[in-house]
Amino acid sequence: MNYLSKDFKLPTTGGKEVTIESLMKQNFVLYFYPKDNTSACTTEALEFAELYDDFRALGFHVYGISKDTIGSHEKFKEKFSLPYTLISDVEKVLLEQFNVIKDKKMYGKAVKGTVRSTFVFCEGLKLVKEFRDVKAIGHAKAVLDFLEDFTPSN
Repeated sequence: MNYLSKDFKLPTTGGKEVTIESLMKQNFVLYFYPKDNTSACTTEALEFAELYDDFRALGFHVYGISKDTIGSHEKFKEKFSLPYTLISDVEKVLLEQFNVIKDKKMYGKAVKGTVRSTFVFCEGLKLVKEFRDVKAIGHAKAVLDFLEDFTPSN
């Protein structure tokens, strides 16, 4: 499936933007998470941060994405010294393209929420792995383990 088929321009931390063109030229991990500064999301963000140098050594960039505002992302990134870029998708452009918004229950009520999911792409926007509906704890390591065993012929 080609999730990155529609053109987009989304703001990122550091005052930049991410587009299809900017992603096309790199290997990257794109992890979707529900909300900045929540327990599980902070755990996941810190695990990706801890392993960031290992991802970079394998030639992969890491991007976190949620529907939080860029202001929220900047504070979250600064508070936890996250070394990678966070993407703000307030309008749910990529969240919808990747089909990660689902009905969930929160305090007994039905709500629409982001399902924690990660996608691994190689240069040219080639999707090589999907991790859907994952638990935060240990997930970054599972993605790294996949990449350590991955070869383009797999």
